[in-house]
Amino acid sequence: MSVRTAQRLCLLLHHRWSVPVLAEIARTEGSKFVTLVNRLGVSRDSLRRTLDALIRTGWVRRNTGHGHPLRPEYILTRSGLKPARWSRHAMALLSRLNLQDVALRKWSMPVALAIRHGRHRFCQIREFLPGLTARGLAITLKELQSAGLLRRVVIDGFPPATRYEFTDRGRKLLTVLDRA
Repeated sequence: MSVRTAQRLCLLLHHRWSVPVLAEIARTEGSKFVTLVNRLGVSRDSLRRTLDALIRTGWVRRNTGHGHPLRPEYILTRSGLKPARWSRHAMALLSRLNLQDVALRKWSMPVALAIRHGRHRFCQIREFLPGLTARGLAITLKELQSAGLLRRVVIDGFPPATRYEFTDRGRKLLTVLDRA
């Protein structure tokens, strides 16, 4: 996976609900706001922010015009087809691996991407993800460790160094990212 693809994936994963929303809109070939709230269990405010972000990226658009009351309010754009296909695949795989809760948090998959691209140290991960604060990275790394996806390795030396590596379970998460 190229760094450019990784950056596009980070954009997709920036909002916690982007992947489930895209997957649902793709599955149903368009959806209403209320239907997304009910099917995904997302709050109205979170869904509004997510849809606004997806519209800004050009992946989703409002279905304009008048028509049948069952007409979907939100549909995919041509440029949203590829991220939506990946989202459907990712949701199915994350569900099968029982990793939805941890993997769909705001920074989990972008941090996994950074480590996948050879950024194994704390400062390297932060450089790869400029919008991520030190506190946010520390919390995300601890969550990934407690989920059994990463291990923290302390390298003996002067001064001691720390690096993060995937566990066997964490490598399964990579199968989701590899399909991007």
